[in-house]
Amino acid sequence: MPKFSFKDREDIKNNLKSDDYELVIIGGGITGAGVAIQAAASGVKTALIEMQDFSEGTSSRSTKLVHGGIRYLKQFDIEVVADTVTERAVVQQIAPHIPQPDPMLMPLYDEEDVTFNPFRLQVAMDLYDSLAGVKNSKFANKMLSKEEVIQKQPGVMEDGLICGGVYLDFNNNDSRLTIENIKQANADGADMLSHAKAIGFTYDGDKINGVEVEDALTGDKFTIKTQLVINTTGPWSDTIRDLDEKKDYPSQMRPTKGVHLTVDNSKIKVNQPTYFDSGEQDGRMVFVIPREEKTYFGTTDTDYDGDFEKPTVSQDDVDYLLRVVNRRFPKANITLDDIETSWAGLRPLIDGNNASDYNGGDSGRLSNTTFDELADAFEKYNHNELERDTVEDMLADVASNTSERGDGGPSSVSRGSDLSISETGLITLAGGKITDYRKMAEGAMKQIIAILEENNDKKYTLVKSKTYPVSGGQFDPTRVEESIESFANLGASRGLKYADAKRLAKVYGSNMSNVLRYFPEAEKYAEKYDIQLSVALGLVYALEEEMVYSPLDFFERRTTFLLFQFDRMQKIKDAVAQIIQEHLGLSDEEASAQKEELEAQIKETSLAYLKD
Repeated sequence: MPKFSFKDREDIKNNLKSDDYELVIIGGGITGAGVAIQAAASGVKTALIEMQDFSEGTSSRSTKLVHGGIRYLKQFDIEVVADTVTERAVVQQIAPHIPQPDPMLMPLYDEEDVTFNPFRLQVAMDLYDSLAGVKNSKFANKMLSKEEVIQKQPGVMEDGLICGGVYLDFNNNDSRLTIENIKQANADGADMLSHAKAIGFTYDGDKINGVEVEDALTGDKFTIKTQLVINTTGPWSDTIRDLDEKKDYPSQMRPTKGVHLTVDNSKIKVNQPTYFDSGEQDGRMVFVIPREEKTYFGTTDTDYDGDFEKPTVSQDDVDYLLRVVNRRFPKANITLDDIETSWAGLRPLIDGNNASDYNGGDSGRLSNTTFDELADAFEKYNHNELERDTVEDMLADVASNTSERGDGGPSSVSRGSDLSISETGLITLAGGKITDYRKMAEGAMKQIIAILEENNDKKYTLVKSKTYPVSGGQFDPTRVEESIESFANLGASRGLKYADAKRLAKVYGSNMSNVLRYFPEAEKYAEKYDIQLSVALGLVYALEEEMVYSPLDFFERRTTFLLFQFDRMQKIKDAVAQIIQEHLGLSDEEASAQKEELEAQIKETSLAYLKD
């Protein structure tokens, strides 16, 4: 695995200034990372620039699930759900150390405007299981009585509780998934530069032939020469299109803000991810999810037109989520002061479509007759009385008849993606969601390769991305537990405590052997700065092979310290800052600026501006 360190940044910049590229990707979130890995693995001369740290925007601020979008089945958005559950399985295959199965509990209440009643939930879950291919597995759904829901999740609101269901979902580490794609693209020959902002384009006639770039750290400006440019900047997609002076673009994006809050699990303990109607009769559903001795909950879904780089949590956001969660868990009594950490992220939704993956509005309700016909057809299919093709044709008819209607609210904007190519050659890949990132990238790459083959009279072989693992994922995805155990034992054999080795193995997967290469340096830093050896080991690896530049890069996007290990982070933040300064040879001025950045983010994440 080639080095991927901030120490190599000038060499990468020199490559970008001097080489001729076939593809430049603007945007280093999950969408751009997905395009980069496929482009590089397919032999395309590739560069990627990101104006912040990799995954710093939307791709580190999600609900942290790779989920199947069962919410879509309220509207029978079959195509979306089929794509999503299929892709979820693919992501688990190519990044087996990251998404993990984590079944979801959905309690149902006798209230107005609920998303599912018991009958519809059972039909939806059965359909969902068939689409996901888990119908006869240990992950098959199960309907629960009221008593079983209470037994499974003590403390849940009992008043009005009818019953519930459990179905398969997957947890995720969004920023880790992004960086593992980025690292593999780098290993396959792509040149990747963070803190590099696109500020314009150059042209050959009316066709784009280069990207003008400003180094956000030094102010240096330069041009990357390229045959093609793809815009994968999520909420910033319209901003990048506006840089194209040869073309007027209509606005395409309608970002919405989603907020999540974290408390200690002593305040509210859930035994598994739980998903329920808000009880506000607003069409929203809310997650409550356990993670690392903490519990987090969200999300909101509100239109957003503020600073895309710094979406913040408002008092209204907090009030809403506390009201919903305290209603569903009456003994929790969570207050603002109980909130340890928070995050706000933007969803890159495309205006004019419908059915948000999180809080889909009514994108065309089915009549009772239509629904009953579908339920009957699905039941016949389950008993081998109807062919799958017949059911799929029925579902496709329903999907096509409902997919373009919506109520216009932020919760009814589609998570679907859009691929467009302008007359100037600017390719824009927008919308979508983390679960779909590989499929979105594959669709874009088919177009890109077709253009390059025509222009260059050269053949490219598109990588089989369904089976091409990301960095750290080079092990048997059907033997995850055994593989992680093996990686952990490797760490323990080098002198790590087994529990620490297991934590590292879960984070780094098959890269564990690479991590352990830095044992001597990590030991030196651990002793010098009085920091835990496993933390020092992960930090040195991140500095050498994950392009970490600042403590915030490490705490927020390479690890979960900022969000889920907040108290522990406070104890080690000075040591981590000192190691980064020493290892990268940063000036006192740079180190001081980084510390100020971290402190500002700590105040924002802990909601100090609301608590004060």
